[in-house]
Amino acid sequence: MKISDNIITPALDPKTTRRKYPEARIIVLDDNFNTFEYVANCLLKIIPGISEKKSWLIALEVDREGSAEVWRGPFEQAELYHHQLVSKGITMAPVEKT
Repeated sequence: MKISDNIITPALDPKTTRRKYPEARIIVLDDNFNTFEYVANCLLKIIPGISEKKSWLIALEVDREGSAEVWRGPFEQAELYHHQLVSKGITMAPVEKT
């Protein structure tokens, strides 16, 4: 802070100015061993706010298209959800920064 004529004003330090936190997306890939039900249930347990209907739609898209985006948001959270899905045996693309 700088004091000028008894008025306190904040000084911006270019070293501490905020940058936008990087975003990422996580993508489930099709495989020949996980069932629709298993993929949908894993998504339901791990991805916050996903509905049962949406988890089934994503599982079907993975089968039809070969992959589907399941979540997009802050990179650090994406890494966490990605790791949790991989640990359940879900076939995943690498975390993709957007």
